[in-house]
Amino acid sequence: MASKVYDILKGSFLTSEDAFKNWRFILFAAFLAIIMIYTGHSYERKVHKLAALNEKVTELHSEYTDLERRLMFMQMESTVAKRIENKGITPAKNPPQKIVIVEGTNGNN
Repeated sequence: MASKVYDILKGSFLTSEDAFKNWRFILFAAFLAIIMIYTGHSYERKVHKLAALNEKVTELHSEYTDLERRLMFMQMESTVAKRIENKGITPAKNPPQKIVIVEGTNGNN
């Protein structure tokens, strides 16, 4: 057992006659390690992009809420009345009346 550990530490398993099998395994393991590193970096990149997009969504939602509040204020009757008062237009004193047309009462279908 000690001689096998000593051979591994010396690296003789890479230069022996069966070294080709060892090299194939080492290259395969290195290839898998490279793939793992690449996918880890790709995952991190996507996480950072997702965080940036979430921040942007929060910012846009805040802006939307502010604009909606301002629009509601601008649509209020008192605000509209103040803005058009200098043009000589005033709100109606009497409420609008509904006009109902009934067809068929005179026989003029």
